[in-house]
Amino acid sequence: MSETFHGWASMNAKGRLEPFSYKVPDIGPEQVQIRVESCGICHSDLSMIDNEWGMSAYPLIAGHEAIGIVEAVGDFAKGIKVGDRVGLGWFAGSCMSCRPCLSGRHQLCGAGEQTIVGRHGGFADRVRCHWSWAIPLPAGIDPDKAGPLFCGGITVFAPIADLAVKPTQRVGVIGIGGLGHLALQFLNKWGCHVTAFTSSENKMAEAKALGAHEVLNSRDSAAMKKAAGTFDFILSTVNVPLAWDEIINLLAADGTLHFVGAVLEPVQVAAFSLIAGRKKISGSPLGSPSTVRDMLDFCERHSIHPQTETFAMSDINDAMDHLRAGKARYRLVVKHQPHGG
Repeated sequence: MSETFHGWASMNAKGRLEPFSYKVPDIGPEQVQIRVESCGICHSDLSMIDNEWGMSAYPLIAGHEAIGIVEAVGDFAKGIKVGDRVGLGWFAGSCMSCRPCLSGRHQLCGAGEQTIVGRHGGFADRVRCHWSWAIPLPAGIDPDKAGPLFCGGITVFAPIADLAVKPTQRVGVIGIGGLGHLALQFLNKWGCHVTAFTSSENKMAEAKALGAHEVLNSRDSAAMKKAAGTFDFILSTVNVPLAWDEIINLLAADGTLHFVGAVLEPVQVAAFSLIAGRKKISGSPLGSPSTVRDMLDFCERHSIHPQTETFAMSDINDAMDHLRAGKARYRLVVKHQPHGG
């Protein structure tokens, strides 16, 4: 028997969100159905709503940082039971048979199912996914703040873990926003010496409070030159083009500039700036289900959480306007009210 889900959808590119209902078929044998309690709002939701990446289909219910209670499971779902509180991020499924999946790199699956691409996401009362991507939430993590960990959090945690960043290294974070404010916390507790790069004077004190040992004004050319050759790892969380050769110059020998911010313009870098110091440029999309679990355990152990502002789900357009205006500090969450609003 089919069910009806209720959410908030954009009917066209850059459209306001409005109530929208849609029918879903019987739950699949390996699916999990989640009753959504809250959902983080990510800049990627805006990108999909505005069709910045050219792959949006309307009506579109965005939302890919959902927290909720499992209310149904398919016959072959594993490790998840009705009543569990779980989180769901950007990925809602993977094939489980390709080489990346079989080697534990499900986020690299070529046939991966994305929560808000070609399907409806978490700005709704319910959402479905494959059991492997419904990740149980540890008891020590506040569910009202947890949503952004499932996209923003894992986006910056995964490269720290996957690229084997060492606690003895000097690292930098470019951009102190939704991603960067979590990266500072992770890298500080990882044991690294952490420098925040920002051009916003008003974020410098905040960056230190979040875990930065130093703050470098990216517009101060003298300070940038003085820091040349001192960083083992720099994580770029911004989605705007920068003077990348200047950033590469900050890396020590064998250093890495790693992108998690979706810069749409080509990254212009001179080959010699890489060759001389055997420097590297890399990028990554989120993390595997196993790495998400590791991140959550790390957050629980070190009391790491996103800084969030909460709106009622029925006020989702106000939340979107807040994000578009650049006022979020640092992540937004929309939450269903007790009456289901």
